[in-house]
Amino acid sequence: MPVWFRYLLIPLWLVLPLPATADTLTLAVASNFARPMQALVEAYEAEHPHRVRLSIGSTGKLYAQIRHGAPFDAFFAADRERPQRLESEGLAVSGSRFTYAVGRLVLWSPEPERIVAAGKALGRDDYAHLAIANPRLAPYGLAARQALAGMGLWGHVQSRLVRGENIGQTFHFVSSGHAELGFVALSQLPRNAGNAISGSHWVVPASLYDPIEQQAVRLSESAAIRDFMRFMRSEQARTLIHGYGYSTPAD
Repeated sequence: MPVWFRYLLIPLWLVLPLPATADTLTLAVASNFARPMQALVEAYEAEHPHRVRLSIGSTGKLYAQIRHGAPFDAFFAADRERPQRLESEGLAVSGSRFTYAVGRLVLWSPEPERIVAAGKALGRDDYAHLAIANPRLAPYGLAARQALAGMGLWGHVQSRLVRGENIGQTFHFVSSGHAELGFVALSQLPRNAGNAISGSHWVVPASLYDPIEQQAVRLSESAAIRDFMRFMRSEQARTLIHGYGYSTPAD
């Protein structure tokens, strides 16, 4: 190759974009948000070089794992309390916390005729088991306890309560028939071919429980996780989140 031609190539090489570095991210995600997050990750990976792995669990258990050094890049909790704690404890990146979704609590049964008159199904005696998530670990469980107390039914249902470790296990109790009905997240409800919700359900009035404000916080400083968190605040992500029955702060 002539020497003059090599010198001609050098400036061109300098201005060519470097190939994007692909990293693998690990996210800790609250159980109620598992399905939406899987859809969000698919959308993200289709347009970005990075790959994303998910660790799904109750907010309380994921918080404990992070405090014991679990190597997550970000935490998507089902409340605002745990991300706030991590930030104040110096375990999360200061200023990175934001609300990514506001959840809705529903009473649901796979039986089409069981929940036909709002929450009145709870006051009857024709069921043996009512599933809720553990109020100490899962914000949806705490919301269920607040709703039952607000309706004056907390004492009435005590002998029938079946507690799931997280909202995913709670949903399984109901869908598998181990409990006739239960309090789950609106985003979890199964739909038929016509997109109608299967079984019967009652959307619990938001006035009966504290807002389920779900916050995320960044746990590492990599460029890849900053990129993913920007995506989570994009219009594309917000549209996907709304499709699963959540609202967002700007709604």
